[in-house]
Amino acid sequence: MRFLHTSDWHLGRSFHRVSLLEAQAAFLDHLVAAAREHAVDAVLVAGDVYDRAVPPLAAVELFDRALHRLADAGVPTVMIPGNHDSARRLGVGAGLIERAGIHLRTDPAACGTPVLLSDAHGEVACYGLPYLEPSLVRDDFKVAAARHEAVLGAAMDRVRADLAARPAGTRSVVLAHAFVTGGAPSDSERDIAVGGVASVPAAVFDGVDYVALGHLHGAQRLTDRVRYSGSPLAYSFSEAHQHKSSWLVDLGPEGEIAAERLDCPVPRPLARIRGTLEDLLAAPALAAHEDAWVEATLTDAARPKEPMARLTARFPHTLSLVFEPERAEDTGAASYARRLRGRTDQQIAEDFVAHVRGGPGADEAERAVLRGAFEDVRVDGAVREVAP
Repeated sequence: MRFLHTSDWHLGRSFHRVSLLEAQAAFLDHLVAAAREHAVDAVLVAGDVYDRAVPPLAAVELFDRALHRLADAGVPTVMIPGNHDSARRLGVGAGLIERAGIHLRTDPAACGTPVLLSDAHGEVACYGLPYLEPSLVRDDFKVAAARHEAVLGAAMDRVRADLAARPAGTRSVVLAHAFVTGGAPSDSERDIAVGGVASVPAAVFDGVDYVALGHLHGAQRLTDRVRYSGSPLAYSFSEAHQHKSSWLVDLGPEGEIAAERLDCPVPRPLARIRGTLEDLLAAPALAAHEDAWVEATLTDAARPKEPMARLTARFPHTLSLVFEPERAEDTGAASYARRLRGRTDQQIAEDFVAHVRGGPGADEAERAVLRGAFEDVRVDGAVREVAP
């Protein structure tokens, strides 16, 4: 059986205030064409269909057209919500839509109930695990700790129990939206850390033939059976080096896996350039980036006049301008943004405690209070997004 594994469409998202709807429409055209060309048996969409819980109307219309075209092509589609989606909103009309072969698996309680697909070698059980916010589903899954590993482990126990009751040789696929240990993150993914822990081990998915993951925006293979498709478009300059694609996966009669990457259309390349303003304006080697979306980091010791206007004269699609002066010696004057780069909210809060005290930082009890506060705010935000 052949699958096309994709995820993290983030319909409605912009890139540094530039609308990506046209590029997202081009990707969906590519997706439908690829499904036809490669005669796929099903499309797997592993979460973050939309960029926010209440998406703009243009994004909803784009999604609606894509579903109609997949249904018209006779290609079954299995889809789950991610941490950016509202599961309740995405799941509206799921029962009716399922009649057209579009399977929206948005209810955590139904994670052990598969979509059954068949080929000449028998059935394939496709289990959709919607994004599981630990604090919201821990009671339903009867786990002691509100942790990603605990709730995903409980969900997978239901999957394995259902699979064990099916005829021997039934092949299996799981869709999940999570940060799995070993995956490489990007700047554009929303933090899902709980209690300072974001990742779960790949072993939590043991016992199934293929795991179609979403959440991380870079396509990557954790094992032959556990893969991220990544996002079809770049959503931050940290993704400039990424090769955007979907996975074309062949599931053999004995559960063997063969997979290849299908390139996604690129609306405009990304480039990160660095140097003094005069060097950037004059360097012949940078001519290749004149039509790219550009993030320019200026290293001038003093901020030059009208840097953006001068840069856009050569690089008209410059979207981000960063100042990182290079000095002969460290003066301690690094920008606030630079000092915070790569640090979590928890680490920044602990640094603040140490700064205010002028001495020792937060102790373990205080760190626990800070973790609890951040988790409460994050969960409250998730609840507000899905509130009717």
